[in-house]
Order: sequence, then structure tokens, then C-alpha cells
Amino acid sequence: MDLTFGNVTILIPPFHITIIVIIIIFLLVRWSKELETRRFTVFFYFLFSTSIIPIYTSKGFFQLWIPIGFIMMFLYLFGSKRNHPAKVKASILGFSIAIYQLILKYVG
Repeated sequence: MDLTFGNVTILIPPFHITIIVIIIIFLLVRWSKELETRRFTVFFYFLFSTSIIPIYTSKGFFQLWIPIGFIMMFLYLFGSKRNHPAKVKASILGFSIAIYQLILKYVG
């Protein structure tokens, strides 16, 4: 959807994407309030968990992608004593976005 004001056009993502982004921001703010200190770290855990990388490429025809951010965050959270439920929830939410990105890579 696009909004035109004279010579300026604002492009807005589809409605379902906008609703999903609003829900994600709401959840992250809510979970960040559960932490006593360094509330912004929930956002970093989420953003880092969304990263994906290709680990195998077959002459430009096929690429195997993995959610490396979530794997590293999972190993870090469960290997350290600073394991807070809000951080785990943010990482799982980031993993769901990484899965969505993987689906877009393979289908689109």
C-alpha cells in the first residue's frame, strides 16, 4: 500500500506484516519490563536470533540456509548462568522470524 502526498510517496508494507511487527514490538517491550536491569538486551537477543546464513552452495543452484543466530543464542543462554525467561522468549520469537526468512528463501 502506498500513500501519496503531492510529490512524496510513503510505501507501507502489507497489512498482515504491519500487524505482525506491531505484535512483535508489543511482546518485546512487555518482556523487557520483566528484567530488572539492562532491559534493552531483550531486543538484541531477538535481533541476533533472526540471523540466517548459507552453509552449503551447489554451484549457485542450491543453498542450504541455517538459523545460526538462534543456534548461537541457544548455546549461550543454556551454557551460562544469566538465563532469564524473557531472554529465552525473545530468542524463540527471533527463531520464528528466522524460520519465516528461510521459508521466503526456499519458496520465493
